[in-house]
Amino acid sequence: MPVDPTTAEPPVVAVVGATASGKTALSLDLAERLGGEVVNTDAMQLYRGMDIGTAKLPLAERRGVPHHLLDRLEVTEPASVAEFQGWARATIAALRGRGRTPVLVGGSALYTRAVLDRFEFPGTDDAVRARLEAELADAGAAALHDRLRRLDPEAADRILVDNSRRTVRALEVIELTGRPFTATLPVLEYVDPRTVQVGVDVDRPTLDARIERRVDAMYDGGLLDEVRDLLASGLAEGRTASRAIGYREAMAVLAGELTEAEARERTKAATRRFARRQDSWFRKDPRITWLPHDAPDLVDRALATVLA
Repeated sequence: MPVDPTTAEPPVVAVVGATASGKTALSLDLAERLGGEVVNTDAMQLYRGMDIGTAKLPLAERRGVPHHLLDRLEVTEPASVAEFQGWARATIAALRGRGRTPVLVGGSALYTRAVLDRFEFPGTDDAVRARLEAELADAGAAALHDRLRRLDPEAADRILVDNSRRTVRALEVIELTGRPFTATLPVLEYVDPRTVQVGVDVDRPTLDARIERRVDAMYDGGLLDEVRDLLASGLAEGRTASRAIGYREAMAVLAGELTEAEARERTKAATRRFARRQDSWFRKDPRITWLPHDAPDLVDRALATVLA
């Protein structure tokens, strides 16, 4: 039942865990039991048309539960954590103001933390950003990542070498603030103390098998056709959307650079690596209550955690 806004403000609930762990189903169960609504925290599900490759839940499968922050961007637009933080916090405030419980779910750990925790964003400087991006084009991602390692080893450990966009942003922040980039990252302190995180714990062999089935279902379900349509809308020019796992491999198939079989295997491998990074990130947060994915009373245990 919905929380009575005259007696108590609803909590902020986040369902976290690796991709394919079962977060979506649990978020729906909790939203139904709590009288809540789902708030997306997956960066790639912000994009219109990126449905199959992001495992975006079709409208018919949402059980009538309202979903927020889906399909907000065109594939040519960059996704910004700072902008998303504003959207999500405004959505959460509106839901709680109506006595509805926001249930956050999605695979982007940084986006989740940016919403839940105290996280301030340094400004940007177009000239500095342009210079760094020119250096990236000239020297390459590895060279800029090496510079980041000299300036902020901890940030370099957190950012993959091929994530050049994050590397450029880290170097920009260091130059503008004179502080390490890690000093601007979120601390483990909730913006609102009535926040609860529930983690879906799944063993690696089970997760890997789920990822394999999910990727095969994506390709069997029309991923290549989806990407073909998105390319006509500018996907290849999108700084964020074009890097999504599955989409970059599908683009390579359409360009004749990979066979579909090779793309499937590369997508599975990339997704497994991504899932391990997600798990590693979330495991560092001691506030998360982890529950086994296959517990017969999973929903009841999750609900008890939220209402404790």
